[in-house]
Parts: sequence; structure tokens; C-alpha cells
Amino acid sequence: MSTYLLLSAGRGPQECAWAVARLLHRLRTDADRQGLTVQQVEAVPGERPGTYRSVLIRISGAHAEALATSWTGTLCWQAPSPYRASTGRKNWYVTARAPESDAPPTPFAEADVDIVACRTGGPGGQHRNKASTAVRATHRPSGIVVVVDDERQFSLNRRIALRLLRQRVEDGDEAARRAVVTARWRVHDELVRGDPVRVERPTAQR
Repeated sequence: MSTYLLLSAGRGPQECAWAVARLLHRLRTDADRQGLTVQQVEAVPGERPGTYRSVLIRISGAHAEALATSWTGTLCWQAPSPYRASTGRKNWYVTARAPESDAPPTPFAEADVDIVACRTGGPGGQHRNKASTAVRATHRPSGIVVVVDDERQFSLNRRIALRLLRQRVEDGDEAARRAVVTARWRVHDELVRGDPVRVERPTAQR
């Protein structure tokens, strides 16, 4: 069993990106104790080496869901800033949540396309009005429909219709992928500071 968790520094200062790295290390330690594995899937580096603005991880093992749940919410890394000795702030907040999931690509197969010959109006002469050379093609899994009457031959219109359908299905998948990426980045604006579900500190301060 596996589950995903997205840790984000939000729009916080560079210390929050440092906190993401420290909390990720602590989460890995927690996972090791429970016999779980943590794999980094994606990461956006912070301004400083070894820090992250956000990191997407996959947790695998028998109790992966329980571990992810225990780390979901606002997290706090409590320690003095390693970059600004003058600041008195010691609480650096991070958010952790299940990410928007990528939808699998929509399969495209000619067997899933209903092809119907039809007549269309418009210019083209007597032949177009009498012969059903136009094509109405429906991709059943996505519901996308195209009508093609560019050519005088049914076979050519059919070929064009299939190409158009394939392109529109692929364009729809790409739009869905971009929407997922946008939703993941929106996490940066949703960080709620205060009332953390976990407060972690360097071991020396415990």
C-alpha cells in the first residue's frame, strides 16, 4: 500500500523552506521506525542549499495511510533561524496534505469511436447535397464529438475525424494535468499558521 503527501513552505521566508527539509528528515525517521519507505517524487528547491519550497513524497508499507494522516495539517519546526541571528522568531510553519492526484491518460482506440455518415449543408455542389460523405465521430469514453465534411470522400473525412478526436482527447488530458499542477501550487497560499498538528524540534533541544 502507498500514499502521497505534499509538504509546502507556503509563501513563508527561507526558514520555512529549511523547516520543510528538517521535517522531511524527521518524517523519514518516523517511517523507518514503522518499517515504511519514503520516496521523493517531486521537489521545488528553496533559496538555500538543501532546502525545499515544496516536496512531494510517496509513503509505502502496511501502515502508510496512518503515518500520512498523522503528518497531515499544519506542522511547526521550532528552532532559532540558522540564517538570521537577529530574529527572535523560532516557529516556522509548514503545511502537509494529500496532493491532487494525476488522472490516468484517456485511452484512445478506434474501437471506442462511433462513426456515422451524414449529410451537411453549405457550399459544395450537388454531390455534397446527395451523398452522405460527411462524418460524425463520437469518442465514447470522453464524449467528444466531431463532424467533418472537408472532403468529398467518406474515407478521407473519416481519417480526418479520427485524427481530430485523438488530438482533442490528448488536449483534454494535458489541460487536466495543468489543472492538477495548479492545484498543487495553490497549497502555497493555503498555509495556516498556528495551531499545528505537530511541533518538532532539533533533538538537542528535547
